[in-house]
Amino acid sequence: MYLIFSVQNITGFRVPWKLGMPRRNEGLPLSDFRVAKSMKIRSAFLILVSSCLLSLVAAADDRPNIVFILADDLGYGDIEAFGGDFCNIDTPHFDQLCRDGMKFTDVHVTDSVCVPSRTSIVTGRYALRFGEKEKGGPWGFIGLQFPETQFTVGDMFLRAGYSTGYVGKWHLGTRMTTKDGKVQGPENTDFTKPIQIGVSDYGFEDTFFLPGSLDMFPYAFVRNKEWQGRVKAQKGWSAFNRVGPAAEDFVDHEVLPTFCNEADRYIASQAKAEKPFFLFVALTAPHTPTSPEPEFQGKSRIGAYGDFVMNTDACIGKIVDSLGRAGLTDSTLVMASSDHGPGHYSGSKLEATAFQMKEMEKDGHRSNGPWRGYKFSAFEGGNRVPFAAKWPGTIPAGTESGSLIGLNDLFATWGEIAGVELSDSEAPDSISFLAQLQNPEADPLRESMVIRGTRGNVYRKGKWKLLLCPGSGSAGPFATEPIADDAWLAAIQTRGQKPKNYAELEKAPFLQLFDLEADPGETTNVAKENEELVAEMIREFREVLNNGRSTPGPKLPNGRELKVFHPVPGFVWAK
Repeated sequence: MYLIFSVQNITGFRVPWKLGMPRRNEGLPLSDFRVAKSMKIRSAFLILVSSCLLSLVAAADDRPNIVFILADDLGYGDIEAFGGDFCNIDTPHFDQLCRDGMKFTDVHVTDSVCVPSRTSIVTGRYALRFGEKEKGGPWGFIGLQFPETQFTVGDMFLRAGYSTGYVGKWHLGTRMTTKDGKVQGPENTDFTKPIQIGVSDYGFEDTFFLPGSLDMFPYAFVRNKEWQGRVKAQKGWSAFNRVGPAAEDFVDHEVLPTFCNEADRYIASQAKAEKPFFLFVALTAPHTPTSPEPEFQGKSRIGAYGDFVMNTDACIGKIVDSLGRAGLTDSTLVMASSDHGPGHYSGSKLEATAFQMKEMEKDGHRSNGPWRGYKFSAFEGGNRVPFAAKWPGTIPAGTESGSLIGLNDLFATWGEIAGVELSDSEAPDSISFLAQLQNPEADPLRESMVIRGTRGNVYRKGKWKLLLCPGSGSAGPFATEPIADDAWLAAIQTRGQKPKNYAELEKAPFLQLFDLEADPGETTNVAKENEELVAEMIREFREVLNNGRSTPGPKLPNGRELKVFHPVPGFVWAK
């Protein structure tokens, strides 16, 4: 029996559970989990006693600070510790995180494009479950991607009694003040007035952010809800040269050091604080525009993209150094990763050019490492990401884990570390991997995962990966080949006729099954030889979709209708 002092209602945070106590997401039968929950003592006596323990709890609070660094479009092969012979860029700081802590080799994002990937991280809920988004304008003017009432990691840490900070790219929508009261856009946004809803409405107390990516206007920072600088200029950068509203003093190659300095400022402000903090640092690199600081230009062996990756890596190092200067190294958990795989339009040319990453292969560098595909696609190169974690005294140094993990699992993991009990409706697709952080040989709790390309769903189960689409699951000028429409046409030709209904899509050639242990490059579709397995995985995937959750608990509503095959081009169906 475990004795738990629950002081959340009085102090605003909860004393951490005893490690090893069953949690909501450990795959227990729901009845067993409820028994575990009932073991917690909620008597009036303990409530009275807890008021006497407040000062003791604060003094004895040994929960770690947590810093999470999320790069933008950083490929698995861009980090030397992960890419190995596929990497020709020096990344000493990310590599050092691996040496000082644990390297995870089977970590995935839920989506191979940034907005839904980040949505899943911040909410612990598959982004595909969310319904209609609030209307907004183009690029960084997008509206709220989920309502401000959505429970987020920021809210969770506040519940735990942490201080919370956010620095960097947001791209999950804001509600800006406009001159005419209409939907925000480049022409009508009033940059002299505070924004109405932003990052600070999602549980983050101290925020400094860019509304979108570095190649998406408006090019201006927001501190909490105040625009920084005079947003009266029109600017655009390399790659896509999207010209739009910008602060007069905003310069593309100064964004990374600005974010580093803001992270340093926040960490320094917490050095003497009595309670722990959570800092989310969302870098804008090496996403286009390829804009390294002058001191990094020409520094790598493979041109501008390599320079920018080195600049990104150095920023990670500076944040780690900030913790050292503040005397917080030993009391802080540091994690670093990427929001998805690299865009093949990045490279030594500053202008976005399809497949120019192939040119870097001549210089011995593959941003996607040993994997097939890029950003936007359903292949591993689009959704498998580098991930490392360092926590002195808890994570054994120099270790490696091959457990299947999703970045959506950060929510439950952080919650367990902070001592927060998640309700049945909170973070319904997040599973704690604290056990793996403590022991790389621990049995993994996640057995399956839902992943998406921009034009196709994926269901991963152990070594098996099922693509519910032909081709790459991506479309557009920067898609991975085979492009979605071409692949659907080829599948129809292979079958000899068009399907009449969704049931006829549930076999090859309209889907693909890969054995990632035997075929990590996803070269051989073995769906025909494993029809029973395919049918079983489809049943499981459909259940995950319909239940509104992938963790134990009561069924939850989805924000929209979900289908196993989505999207399916209209020309596919027989008339």
